[in-house]
Order: sequence, then structure tokens, then C-alpha cells
Amino acid sequence: MKNTTLLLSLLLQITIFSHVFAQNGRILNIEEAVMGQVGTFAPATLTALQWRPQTAFYTYASGDSLIQTDARSGKTSLLLTLKQVNDALAKEKLSKIPSIAYVAWKSTDHLTIYAREGKVFFDVIHKKIDRIHRNIEGAAHVEESSVEELLAYTVENNLYIRKPDGETIQLTHDAPMSGIVNGQVVHRNEFGITKGIFWSPQADFLAFYRMDESMVTDYPLVDITARTAELNSTKYPMAGMASHEVTLGIYNMNTGKTVFMKTGEPTDQYLTGIAWAPDAKSVYIALLNRDQNHLRLNEYDATSGELLKTLFEEKNNRYVEPAEPMLFMKTRPDEFIWQSQRDGHNHLYLYNRSGKLITQLTKGEWDVTEIAGFDSKENTVYYVSTQESPLQRHLYTIDMKSVKTILLTAEHGTHHPVMNINEGYFIDRITSTDVPLKIDLCRITGKIVRNLLTAENPYKDIAMPEMEMITLIANDGVTPLYGRLIKPLKSTGDTKHPVIVYVYGGPHAQLVTDTWLGGARLWEYYMAQKGYAMFTLDNRGSSGRGFNFESVIHRRLGELELHDQLTGVNYLKKLPYIDTTRIGVHGWSFGGFMTTNMMLNVAETFKVGVAGGPVMDWSLYEVMYGERYMDMPALNPEGYARANMISKASQLKGKLLLIHGDIDNVVVMQHSLQFIRECVSNNIPIDFFVYPQHKHNVVGKDRIHLMQKITDYFDSNL
Repeated sequence: MKNTTLLLSLLLQITIFSHVFAQNGRILNIEEAVMGQVGTFAPATLTALQWRPQTAFYTYASGDSLIQTDARSGKTSLLLTLKQVNDALAKEKLSKIPSIAYVAWKSTDHLTIYAREGKVFFDVIHKKIDRIHRNIEGAAHVEESSVEELLAYTVENNLYIRKPDGETIQLTHDAPMSGIVNGQVVHRNEFGITKGIFWSPQADFLAFYRMDESMVTDYPLVDITARTAELNSTKYPMAGMASHEVTLGIYNMNTGKTVFMKTGEPTDQYLTGIAWAPDAKSVYIALLNRDQNHLRLNEYDATSGELLKTLFEEKNNRYVEPAEPMLFMKTRPDEFIWQSQRDGHNHLYLYNRSGKLITQLTKGEWDVTEIAGFDSKENTVYYVSTQESPLQRHLYTIDMKSVKTILLTAEHGTHHPVMNINEGYFIDRITSTDVPLKIDLCRITGKIVRNLLTAENPYKDIAMPEMEMITLIANDGVTPLYGRLIKPLKSTGDTKHPVIVYVYGGPHAQLVTDTWLGGARLWEYYMAQKGYAMFTLDNRGSSGRGFNFESVIHRRLGELELHDQLTGVNYLKKLPYIDTTRIGVHGWSFGGFMTTNMMLNVAETFKVGVAGGPVMDWSLYEVMYGERYMDMPALNPEGYARANMISKASQLKGKLLLIHGDIDNVVVMQHSLQFIRECVSNNIPIDFFVYPQHKHNVVGKDRIHLMQKITDYFDSNL
């Protein structure tokens, strides 16, 4: 016990990174604090920096020119001008583009240019347009095949293919109001799903999601912009209620026939990880049961839809969360890499197509966050991970036979490598608490060839508060928790300052990172300029620390997270310049839930809170996310009851402002309204503000109004 207490005392004082800004200069205004981070104060960069395919040249935009540099010699040359592009567009009677930055490489000699009328393929050698994929009226979710120049797309809820000669094929014929959706994202973007259309390697097949939502409850959203407000319902499956049913169809380009994979029952299972076999004879689907604790990786015959085999299964008492499809090797097409959290962290596993595990490639108390690429013989895999620190991201290489790992990036911070492995280079984009942005050209061994850019501090003329990164220990006496403290500007020893805890606290988010500003929003520095201390802690349940750290909150949302946030508050209370009677809290979405949770369950600690888009009752939240972390309400009634903020409304003592978008289709406004109703029933004062025609967050210029509203609330009450 004595050793544990001593360790806790020491770690409370540890500074991981600290960054001291100049305290002389002018003060930010609210517009700069909200919009400046991606505008006025965005660090200098090389715009549109990318490798020219199959070459050792990298290109970037400079003014109205596209510049090309030879990585080997460093020789730079002018490749293309905006005028040359716009002259070619004018010849085809297409709109001009405003900047040369709106280009991307399609092949060694061809750029993709996004004009108003469609996607243009530009020959950089002859300075002419080769072909145009004109916009299709009403088309969405457009997917281009890698060969044959075929376009698949949706119009409303049906799926179409357009051939290069302009011929159009309609694949589905479901009525607009039938509740059937084809070719679009399913399962509410969970499980790593980002699209609903999947071309086979040679474009002889097209796989697509078909989602039947007819059994899902209609949820009313209202369009108040109409002369008489109009109902604009959405399908919203709440926890424990009927969910949609998804199947995977495959259209055969040769026969014109569509077959659906026989994925079986129950029909409310989840289909993710869609991947084509290299020979396109079969397609793979990661099937996850509705309880989300049992995954089967299945192979299906692409022409008959029959199940060929289950390669392997994964089970976990908490949940299994597949996020990436299998990745086939090109030189060994019978082998693939699978990403899994099965050992407590996200790691890489090498399998063959029979489902036999060849080897676990990566292993340790850290997460792989990205596969960056392979060498030409695919003996080596390059990946990004948290191996050095959960706060950082570094590039590594691992030999797939010996499993020997080499660190390729040395400088602390967060690295975003852009690989050109075949030519022996990568471009390293680095941000850290010390550097806004640094771009280095590196050999594939990690040796820096030359620095391409080091951005200067964009806040050199601004009076910026000091930021400190800290480590605390959770109440289990073992688990380190990482936090960020932005200190009040020009604080004196005699002054006591209010503090605002900015919180998210839920899965899939990490707020404290070794990046510029420590991962904080500029608004937090603005508030520190006004005299507040701004504190953030990533509690258990947040991401970046592995499956065990994130999933420990399973079936008990808000409990351990609250304990960890109080560890942070106890740290703040020991600081001599903190006014312990003036502690506020603010968060959005899961952070809105946590804000309310903290205001109600530790009412004597927090004087003021601002909760945006808050989850107040998890039984009102959607099926996929809600049931993953809480199970169905019937299976976990105690957990749902403990996490229900509505039933605890009478415990509110401080000032609380709820903010909600009136057409929020993620956390529906019913959450806030039911909480307010309970406050009224108990004669509890509550403040509420609605942003009309905004969804789950307030974006665009209206965000300035939002942050001014939040600022004013703390100024008036804290």
C-alpha cells in the first residue's frame, strides 16, 4: 500500500510534454478562436502534396503552379499551371477550377481534376483532357471501377451502372417509399463501413448492400423552413427495438443477373468487412451477430451465393468490433492480413485462404492504427502504431518471416507517412506539441534525406497560455491516465481561477495527443486567455489505449469514466491557482452525456455545465452503438437504469445549459426534451437552446454563435 501511494504521488507530478507559448501579444477574438484553427492560424503546409505514381517524383501546389521534385536529386521543375488546366477545360466548355490544388494523380501521366460538371482526366504530358465523367443528375455514392471505366451509383435508393459508351443499367427497382435502400452505407456507419458499393478487381462483378428498413420505426424530424412545417421522418432503430435487415447482392456483368449471398438467419445480424477474393470467384463477409460478441469470417460463391466456408470465428464476452476488411497479398494471393483486437490490442494476423493462422505479425501492449504498405516482394509490412506511446503515432517496419520490427521515425509526436515504397522513400508529415507541422523526405530506412517544410508558430503574435501534458493514476492504483492542462494566461500567485473540464470520454475518441496544441481546440486557449484553466482527461473507455482500456465500460456506461474524471478534478483541486468552488464541465454527444453525468452524480463539485447533443437515456439511442456498449435494455436493466440521466434530474444543483440541433438524427432531441420535462416536474431550473435545422453538431458560420453562447454561459455563471 505504501509503495502504491508513493507511485501515485510521483506520477501525479509527471509532465509528459509541455509547451510554453509566448505570453506577450494580442488576444484572440471569438471568430478566430472558432474558425482560425483551420483558417488564419492553420500551419503552413505543402498543398496537394502527393507522389506521382510509379515514379520517384513528388508534386505539390505552389501558387497557380503544380511543382514536381525528384526525390533522388532534389531537382525541382514546373509541371503544370492553372492556366493550362483551365484552357483545356474551356475547350471542352467546362467550368474553370479556382486552384491547382484541386487535382489528384490517377496514373503516372494522368491527373484527376474535379470540375463543376464532373470528374476530368487530364494528360499532363500533352496538356489535354483525355476523358470526362460528367455528373449524373441525382447520382450519389459514385464508385468507379479500377478497370473498364465503369461507374456505379445510386439515384434515390436504387443502384445503377454507367458504361463508358453512356449506356446505363438499372440494377434494382425498389419503390422510393418501400423502405429498401441499395448501394448505400448500412448499419449507421458502424463497423468501419464507409460505402455500399464494391467492384471486383476486374470489374466483372459488382457487390452491393441491400438494406430493408421497412420494419424500423419512423422517427419524426420536422423541416421548419417550409411555409407550413413539414414532417421529414427518418428510420431510427432504438436499442432493443427492431433493426434493419441487410443482405449483400452481386451483379454479374456478363450475365446481367443478380444473386444475393445466403447469409442466413437471424436477419438482423451485421454484415461488414466486404472483400473480394483476388480471382473474384468468391466474396468475403464478416458476419457479426446482433449481440456483437460473435464474429464469423465467411466465404461465399460469387455466382451462386452459397456459403463456401467459415474461415474462423472470434468471440468476446464484451463485444467484437471488426473495423477493417481482410487485405490480400498480391504476390501470395492465397494469404491475407486480418486486423483484430482479440488479444486486447489491435494487431495484424497473417492467414491463408483456408482459414489457417500462419502467424501473428504484431504483438504487444499497443495498437496498430494503420497499414502503410508493403515492399515489392511483400516480405515486409509498414505500419503505424502507438508502440512508443499512446499519445504518439510512429512508422514501423516488420519482417513477415522473422517478425523483427524496426522503428523508422524518431522524433516525438504524431507521424502521418505518405509511402513510395517501390522507389525507396516516404514523406513524413509530423506534428507535435513542439512543432505545428514538419514535412521530411525520408529513405525507406527512416533516414531523413531533406526537410521539405517546417512551419513556424502561427501564434507568434498571439498571447498564448501555457499548456502542460500530465499523467495521473486511476483509482485502481495502476492505470495511467493522460491529461492536458491549459493554464490561465498571466496568472499570479494570489489569483484563484475557475476551471472548465472539457470532456468526451467515450469510445472511438482520443482528445489528448502529442500533436500541435496538444490536440486541443483553439477555443480552449481563448478561454484560458480570459482567465479560465482548461482541463481534459482521456478516461477509461476512450480510444488509443487498446480494447481492454476501451471496453472496460461495457454494460456500465458513465461509471468508471466518472471515477477517472474525478481523479482529474482531485488533481486540479490541489493546484494553488484553482478556485475549487468554480469548476465547470462541457462536452458534446457522449461528452454531453458525461457532462450531465458529472453535474448530477457529483453535484456538489460542478457549479456550471454545458451539454451539447447529450445522451440522457441509452434506451433511446440507436441499436448498433448502444447495444455494443450496453447490451439490450432487457438484458441489462440495471446498467441502463444507472446510466439514465432523466431519472436523476432532481439531483441537479448547479447551472446546466442543454444545447440540441432540432433535426439531430444521431442523438435525437427527445433526450433533452425528456430531461427538461423531468426538471420541470421537479421544479429544477434548467436552461435550453435549440439550433434550428442543425443535426448532431452546429457547423459552418453558426458555430461562432454556438461557441459564443457557451462562452457567455460560463462567463455569466462560473
